[in-house]
Amino acid sequence: MESISVARGATATPRMALPCISNLQTLRYNLLLLSKTNWRKPRNVSCRASAGRGRRDVLLGISGAAAMVATQGGGGAVAAPIQAPDLGDCHEPVDLPDTAPEINCCPTYSAGTVAVDFTPPPASSPLRVRPAAHLADRAYLAKYERAVSLMKKLPADDPRSFEQQWRVHCAYCDGAYDQLGFPGLEIQIHGCWLFFPWHRMYLYFHERILGKLIGDETFALPFWNWDAPAGMSFPAIYANCRLSSLYDQRRNQAHQPPFPLDLDYNGTDPIIPEDQLIDQNLKIMRKELFMGQPYRAGDQPEPGEGSIESVPHNTVHRWTGDPRQPNGEDMGIFYSAARDPVFFAHHGNVDRMWYIRRGLFPRDTDFANPDWLDASFLFYDEEARLVRVRVRDSLDEAALRFTYQDVGPLPWLNARPSKGSAGKPAPAAGALPATLDKTVRVPVTRPNASRSRKEKEEEEEVLVIEGIEVPDHSTYVKFDVFVNAPENADIASATCAGSVALTPHGVHHEERKRSPRKTVARFGISDLLEDIGADGHKSIVVSIVPRSGCNSVTVAGVRIGYAK
Repeated sequence: MESISVARGATATPRMALPCISNLQTLRYNLLLLSKTNWRKPRNVSCRASAGRGRRDVLLGISGAAAMVATQGGGGAVAAPIQAPDLGDCHEPVDLPDTAPEINCCPTYSAGTVAVDFTPPPASSPLRVRPAAHLADRAYLAKYERAVSLMKKLPADDPRSFEQQWRVHCAYCDGAYDQLGFPGLEIQIHGCWLFFPWHRMYLYFHERILGKLIGDETFALPFWNWDAPAGMSFPAIYANCRLSSLYDQRRNQAHQPPFPLDLDYNGTDPIIPEDQLIDQNLKIMRKELFMGQPYRAGDQPEPGEGSIESVPHNTVHRWTGDPRQPNGEDMGIFYSAARDPVFFAHHGNVDRMWYIRRGLFPRDTDFANPDWLDASFLFYDEEARLVRVRVRDSLDEAALRFTYQDVGPLPWLNARPSKGSAGKPAPAAGALPATLDKTVRVPVTRPNASRSRKEKEEEEEVLVIEGIEVPDHSTYVKFDVFVNAPENADIASATCAGSVALTPHGVHHEERKRSPRKTVARFGISDLLEDIGADGHKSIVVSIVPRSGCNSVTVAGVRIGYAK
């Protein structure tokens, strides 16, 4: 298994100190909270964290290195980075459901346009501080509404226009571009290790265009602070009124503020007290395997999501979209998601999770593999210039001259399911392969049930759900995964390894023939096994519990792997 750890400050992109003193103070406070726990020291190979932090103590606790699971199969025939597409070869998106309207996802492009390589803004340029949406004042709101209004008034073929901005996301997310050298094989920036860097740079240019339109070099996009109780409802600034440039009528009208957000959204709203829902939300934030799976030139799309991309990224998308629309438009399906201005606030917080991880774990790592660092994309900047960006360009927030408002301690750091047995596990029932039209519980043998502490620190035990196939994923799909769980265990219990949530973006085509969406899910379970008293068990019972849209979803198998 290849080594894929790179320390901050390595040659991939020099890391600078966090630019905001208040943020740094809060991160130190969060580290102090962690240091007061008795959790096991984390493994120190791919997650070089301070003593006292367990593998499962925060959702950010396992680096990209842990996304590589020992003995995983497959991979493309060519080990090379995904290259920026040929914008002149953009075609009808292949990932749209039958119920979607005919649309053109292709951003504007003039033949012969030459892309320039990305250069970061001058170090002397103003620092853009992205505010929490629920804390934005009237002056900021007026400025933000004016910027988006001006963007929407630009000519439709202007690459900086709102019309063109949402098309960028549609093109990269719904198969409008083929991989260079692989005709018919789409580029897909979801479900893989490109998810975080691509969206970071998408927001970066969108933000700078808005600032340019209002002549404000300090303008910054807001973030939807859904990881804290104060931000766990739809941001009111986007629901201000129908005359606001931030308003989108295609939203779930039942979920307007102050209706509480459900980060575990299954397609229906839970009937539980709000304080219980908030507690559940905070516990959901504590998942592992942060980054997605490697994705190289020649690979099939969606080799596997990281934990944040699945939940809460996908669940919040679906929670926000309009159930009156055939596909949950706008936010509930990828082709139309960026038509809703709240998309950028949602992804602001998704990016903030990456930012927090790099602050909480100063020596933690991303991938060092050049197939990740040299993957490239094309965006238009605030001057309407075509710019080629590589993943390595996205790794230093300070060099990009943005940061996030300090909103105080992270409430989910100590939101932890109670240790100990969660009750008598339900017996195995069913076998794999299986269709998830009902709960499937299967015994899984652990290759090594007596690992030493050193072995546990060096390798995370990973539960792998293989051969997930979705014949028609125009339907929102979600299922939960448990280990040694009793009947009716919930998502906040210690036995929950995590969830698979798949936001619809149509049906993949292979040689223009319909084929199932295929992916794999992985969950770190080393600390889970200790928490439920199953660390010494030679086998475990894995429960796969369908929650939404799973009647035709199939799973091929479950196994245990190990990740450095």
